[in-house]
Amino acid sequence: MPKEIIEKYQIEVAPLKMDWPDLENFPGENTFQKMREAEKAGIKSFGKTSQPSPKDFLEIFKKQFTKFEKIITITITSVHSGTYNSACQAKNFLEPGEKAKIFIIDSLSGSAGLGLLVLKAVDLVEGGKEIEEITKELESFRPKICLAAMVKDPKWIESSGRIPHFLADWIRKMEKIGLRPILGIKNGKIKAVGIRKGARDIPSALFQELKEKTEKLRKQGKKIRVAITHGDNLEGAQRLEEAVEKELSGAEVTFLNLIDNILGVLTGPDSLIVAWCES
Repeated sequence: MPKEIIEKYQIEVAPLKMDWPDLENFPGENTFQKMREAEKAGIKSFGKTSQPSPKDFLEIFKKQFTKFEKIITITITSVHSGTYNSACQAKNFLEPGEKAKIFIIDSLSGSAGLGLLVLKAVDLVEGGKEIEEITKELESFRPKICLAAMVKDPKWIESSGRIPHFLADWIRKMEKIGLRPILGIKNGKIKAVGIRKGARDIPSALFQELKEKTEKLRKQGKKIRVAITHGDNLEGAQRLEEAVEKELSGAEVTFLNLIDNILGVLTGPDSLIVAWCES
């Protein structure tokens, strides 16, 4: 999520970690630019990621307790990361009184999808609801968040083990015949969710997916909240944002941001993610 949103709502972020020594000496403002340079140099290694430690969460809990009475923690999907377990372990280290004031939710999503669940939590907090009710509503709302992603090269996410080799090979075969495979998250797991024909590029394909999947809701007069994240593909992300706001009545892009550098190790350069939900 953009820094301005994180700062505005006093959100603390538990840091995921990356281990990729070969990348450190390459130039670039972010992981994606460094990955491009590494490819040019013929580096064939891949980065490894790890979840925040329980200690990381404990430090955040203690900091937030100086400002707030209760804490909502929303984590990246537990299917592909141990972050949720780290948060639960940290909670169990606390005294019973503090433990009862921490509510941990597995988003079963990531990146833009996780961001939308956080924004839903903000809406509910600002609406004055009690934390127990907020937690129940977030769990009910969670399946209503949709996410579609496209990667320029599936080798990055394949090397991480987040998708099997046969799925990565399928993506490559589809692209060779002019089809654009779309990845999504179902029950917390990354899966192929569709194919787009006739789209000239990644932004066009994702726009078609968003337009089709939200058509029924928009015809009912529902408002759609959209979030876009990208792998150092700002031009593509902005084109997608412009198309959404120009052509999809009732849809609004809440934020556009770079994919987190750690998740970038999995998605690779030029990747693009769009997530949406009823606002």
